[in-house]
Amino acid sequence: MQPFLSAESKVIAVDFDGTIVEHKFPAIGKEMLFAFSTLKALQQKGHKLILWTFRAGSTLNDAVEFCKKNGIEFYAVNKNYPEEVYDENISRKINADIFIDDRNVGGFLGWSEIWQTLHPEGEDFLHQLRNSEAHHNYNKYEGSIFKKLFGKK
Repeated sequence: MQPFLSAESKVIAVDFDGTIVEHKFPAIGKEMLFAFSTLKALQQKGHKLILWTFRAGSTLNDAVEFCKKNGIEFYAVNKNYPEEVYDENISRKINADIFIDDRNVGGFLGWSEIWQTLHPEGEDFLHQLRNSEAHHNYNKYEGSIFKKLFGKK
């Protein structure tokens, strides 16, 4: 199976509560094992990290400051890029290659497992999807029963 992502840097959206720290919202929990060391290593590999969290206002500022004190400054916080201005007409879904969140199907893998998945021994970057077709299925059904049933693609 060919890797879905190449060796070039990726945009990685990372949740805060339950992922970087134990879930104690609105307080800040203890660091999850290997969280900051893994995030630093990902940045050293050239990946752009976006903090993507439910937090807002002072609780968001606290989280950002906590991360800075632990050596992590994010490319963007709750935005696709630093200069993005909130607009109600734009989707709030982050445009990232990878999402790291404790609410993943199956739960949080742990930072050691995340690192091994993204950068296994001897490989620069090998992130394989369990269903790589899921990201390409928009063209898959052209000329299929779906087109016949629903008309346009």
